[in-house]
Amino acid sequence: MRVKRGLASHRRHKKFLDAAKGFRGGRSRLYRTAREAVERSLQNAFAGRKQRKRDFRALWILRINAGARQGGLSYSRFMHGLKLAGIALNRKVLANLAVERKDDFAAVVELAK
Repeated sequence: MRVKRGLASHRRHKKFLDAAKGFRGGRSRLYRTAREAVERSLQNAFAGRKQRKRDFRALWILRINAGARQGGLSYSRFMHGLKLAGIALNRKVLANLAVERKDDFAAVVELAK
């Protein structure tokens, strides 16, 4: 007796077509095109999660640098000063201080000097 795979392939196709909802044109209607689009989107999503970390770190460094320069230090000298002073604050926290609590950040810059 032959094996019919209609149900299995239908489910497999449906999985990709559901994932391609919202894509334009054939990318949401045609199985092969949808599968290619979904696979590529998953690759981009993976890469994007890595990129987001780089983007945020760059943003934090930008904000810290701006705040440190108002206190008369460059970013690199400021970070070096923090290390020598034994202050272990990460860039995310420092960036938030520089933006939201400028007076507190100024105090940290003085400690780094």
